[in-house]
Amino acid sequence: YSNTEQAVSAGLRLRDECAIMIDVGGESTRPGAESVAEEEELRRVLGVVEGLAAAGVVVSVDTRKPAVAAAALAAGAALINDVGGLQDAAMRAACAAAGAPAIIMHMQGEPTTMQDAPSYTDVVSEVEEFLLRQARAAAAAGVRDVVLDPGIGFGKNVHHNLALLRATKRLASLGYPVMVGVSRKGFIGRLSGETDPLARLPGTLAGHLWAAAGGAALLRVHDVAAHAQALAVWGAIASEMEAGE
Repeated sequence: YSNTEQAVSAGLRLRDECAIMIDVGGESTRPGAESVAEEEELRRVLGVVEGLAAAGVVVSVDTRKPAVAAAALAAGAALINDVGGLQDAAMRAACAAAGAPAIIMHMQGEPTTMQDAPSYTDVVSEVEEFLLRQARAAAAAGVRDVVLDPGIGFGKNVHHNLALLRATKRLASLGYPVMVGVSRKGFIGRLSGETDPLARLPGTLAGHLWAAAGGAALLRVHDVAAHAQALAVWGAIASEMEAGE
């Protein structure tokens, strides 16, 4: 968005479409993305956080920078979404000082190079080990609560992503809420042949409904209204099935 007003309006529209939380970020972490200076990230983020929080929106801030996290929490953000996995002690300290929960995401490498040649011996076990280690480190630092995100598409190839999605139930059994985000990602295009990210909603819904069925507590999406409808129908079917058992 070109200015703060547009970004706040977009956030309010997503809230009205039934988003339970709006994730605000001032630095792209797409494959190949370059880092943004701290001052610029703050300029992009703080006004949006303040505007949404003033309207009663629950705001998460997607950042890897402790100073941005601290300023965003002071501006009204409710939690921090750290694609760096809360590995920075200063990030853990910022969340703890504000009494804010954090989302811990797994990423192999850095956004600029993470998709060059991702490699694992056992992707599910390695991601699980990392997330549990960082959850324990967060607790030791005084971070109130954490959500675990396996980081679909962040330093993973198609097979890694599929393995992690299949393991949603296993990850959800670790004792922490799990967040999954596959929205419009490249692996959907590789599986379906769809080259336009904006046309990947059907594949996105398939991945997210699978994750919901596996116990994911949160889904990170672009198309809120479509997901609200799909989840309403899926939830009704699941409830009827449980009632009939």
